Amino acid sequence: MKKQQVFMGIVVLILMVVFTNSLSARDPKLPLFLITGLMLGYVFTRSRFGFAGSVRKIYFTGNGSLTKALLLMFALSIIATAGIHYGAAQKGAVAAFRAVEGDMVIPGSGFVQPASLSTIIGGIIFGIGMIFGGCCASGTLTDVGEGDARAWIVVPFFGFGGIIGAMQGPWWKESVFSKAGVQVYLPDVFGYVGTVIVSFILLLIIYNIVKKYEEKRQKAGTYMDEIYEEWQKPLPNAESFKFFSKESYHKFFVERWSFTTGAVLTATIFIFIINTTGGSWGASGPYTLWSMWLLQKVGVSFSSEALQGSVEAVNNGLMNHTVSIRNIGMIFGALIAMLLAGNFKFNFDFKFKDVVFYAIGGLLMGYGARVAGGCNAGALYSGIANFSLSGWFFLVALTVGGIIGSRLFLRIFPEKAPFKVPAKD
Repeated sequence: MKKQQVFMGIVVLILMVVFTNSLSARDPKLPLFLITGLMLGYVFTRSRFGFAGSVRKIYFTGNGSLTKALLLMFALSIIATAGIHYGAAQKGAVAAFRAVEGDMVIPGSGFVQPASLSTIIGGIIFGIGMIFGGCCASGTLTDVGEGDARAWIVVPFFGFGGIIGAMQGPWWKESVFSKAGVQVYLPDVFGYVGTVIVSFILLLIIYNIVKKYEEKRQKAGTYMDEIYEEWQKPLPNAESFKFFSKESYHKFFVERWSFTTGAVLTATIFIFIINTTGGSWGASGPYTLWSMWLLQKVGVSFSSEALQGSVEAVNNGLMNHTVSIRNIGMIFGALIAMLLAGNFKFNFDFKFKDVVFYAIGGLLMGYGARVAGGCNAGALYSGIANFSLSGWFFLVALTVGGIIGSRLFLRIFPEKAPFKVPAKD
């Protein structure tokens, strides 16, 4: 472990505290978004948790441990949000898409989106992109903080794809792909208890499929166990326990957390977000704003009517945009985790051919997220956990896209088969 990195991690943590204080003077909501972002980034990095790996890892290795952890995360979130939604409904709140001026809105119900062919098409495009790009919307942020230069390529192209998708948004909205759909808040159909039961049945069906697929891969001899890097493994127990010791520090700040730990903590933060903001978790929107800001700096102007809301957000200042602040928090949360572990390093281990596919992956994710109405965080997690039928549509589409992307990947990079994917994303 590099002690100077630990010192740098403490410095970055202190700077984040200072930054939090400066944000509070600007808008009392901003520090909350930064803090939840820092927590998410730290948890994702410590547990190597992520969404893209739930498809990529099991496809390449046959190992469904991350996929099953995500199912646990969904289950925990569904139980908690059911209570939140029910409590709000009992007080007269309604789902956001039905609310009129003066109505109380059920927390998180703003993520109840139409379930349509656009959701499916966008989800498939996003799924292919996350395989090419090597991570999802949230995973890209933590990879940036961990020093993975691949993610630095994905970020701007994710935004460029979002800009194109936003410009074509009016066409998609008026197309048959969007009109052939329905906006369904599942408790309207099944009630809150029924929705939880139905959701759990669907999660159990997926769990069964994962287990059977793991067994199939084990029998075929193509199953690979989860691989921990040496520095992530537990240290041998000391002869006597000392709180201030190398062993204790390693346990608290270095040793890798399990996927299950990542699932529980992510669900906890997710519920905290809903309770404190009245909204939910999304991650793709700021990519578009960041790339627009970058293009404006080199003289590009945006006249498209569909982009004027984004232009206004950029002109208002990215540091005043709540979701941008949370995304920035995720980057620094991952950086702090790696520095405190003494294992931060820059990774430039890729070739030009890889760069092309990282860029394509970013474009596809950005565009797909716009078409589908969100990414792995907003359309998938927040969709399912807030009882939107669209979340389940996106789950199927994302999986199909991930499988297509994985097959294409192996055809383009046959030398990487069997591919030992990283533990996260």
